Amino acid sequence: MNKKKLAITLGDFNGIGPEVTVKALNKLDIPGQNIVLIGSKSLLTGLNRDYEIIEIPFEKSMINTGKETKQAGEFSYQCLQKACEMANNDKVSAIVTAPVSKNALHLAGYNFSGQTEILEKNLADKEKNEKAEMLFVCKDFRVLLLTRHLPLKDVKITKELLTEKLQRIDSVLKQKFSVKSPSIALCSLNPHAGENGILGDEEIKEFTPAVEILKTKGIDVTYPKPADTLFAKAAKAFLTGQKQPYDVYCACYHDQGLIPIKALAMNKTVNMTVGLKVIRTSPAHGTAYDIAGKNIADETSMTEAISQALSL
Repeated sequence: MNKKKLAITLGDFNGIGPEVTVKALNKLDIPGQNIVLIGSKSLLTGLNRDYEIIEIPFEKSMINTGKETKQAGEFSYQCLQKACEMANNDKVSAIVTAPVSKNALHLAGYNFSGQTEILEKNLADKEKNEKAEMLFVCKDFRVLLLTRHLPLKDVKITKELLTEKLQRIDSVLKQKFSVKSPSIALCSLNPHAGENGILGDEEIKEFTPAVEILKTKGIDVTYPKPADTLFAKAAKAFLTGQKQPYDVYCACYHDQGLIPIKALAMNKTVNMTVGLKVIRTSPAHGTAYDIAGKNIADETSMTEAISQALSL
C-alpha cells in the first residue's frame, strides 16, 4: 500500500470526466486512504466510498453539459495545478487526470497544447534536464510519441531529438517498468524508411547517426524501420496474446503511433506522462461531449489509468 496518496483530477465537468472517475473508483473499490480527489464533491454523485476531496472553486450553475466553456477550462487547469503542487511537495505518489478540452483551456487563457505540457511546466527539474514524454500503454504494447500535438507540416525529427528522447525512454523502462534491457523499435519518418533517400533523406541524415550514437551508449535500438511493418507485427502479437517483439515503439508523430494502438485497444489503452517527478496516467479518450450527461460512458480506460498509476 502506498504511504502517499494517488491524486485524481476530475477534468472538464462538461464532459465525461467526473462520470468515468466515479464508475472506475466504484469498480476498483480502492481503500479510502489511498486516494485524493481534486475537483468538487458535488460532481461525484454515486461514489460508493468516502475519499479525501480537495475542493476547487465550482458552482453547479457553471455546468453547460457537452459544451467547451471558459469556466470548465479554468476548473480543469486549477485541478491540475493543485495536483502538481502536491507532487512538488511530495504528497502524492502519482497523478491520474480525467480528460480536458484544449479549447476550453485556451478559452480560460491557458495556451497549452495539452495536459502533458502543463505537467512539464510545473514538474520538470530543468537542472536534471527532465522533460515530459507521452507514452501510450496497453499491457506490453507501448508507443512513445517523439513529437506530440503538432501540425504534420511542423514535425521535424533531428539527431539531437532522437538521442535525447530514446535515452530517456530507455531509462524510464528500466526504472518504472522493470525492463532490464529494453529493446526499442524506431519508426521511420518516411514511407519505406525513405528507400535509400528516394522518398526522403531524414533516415540517412538524422536517424542513422542518432542510432549509432545510442548503440555506443549500450542502448538497444533498431535502425529506422517502416512503421506499417512494425505495427503489423505488433498487432499480430497483440491479437494472438504473444509477447511484443519490442518493449517500446517510437513513433515520429501523433497519428503514426496512436492509430495502431487505439485501433487495437482504445478502451484499455492508458496515456502516460513519464520523465517527470511522478508518473501521470490518463484515459486514452477525450471529453466525449456528445455523450456527456447521459451516464453511458465506458469507464474501462479510466479504470486502467488508475490501476496503472497504483502499480507504478
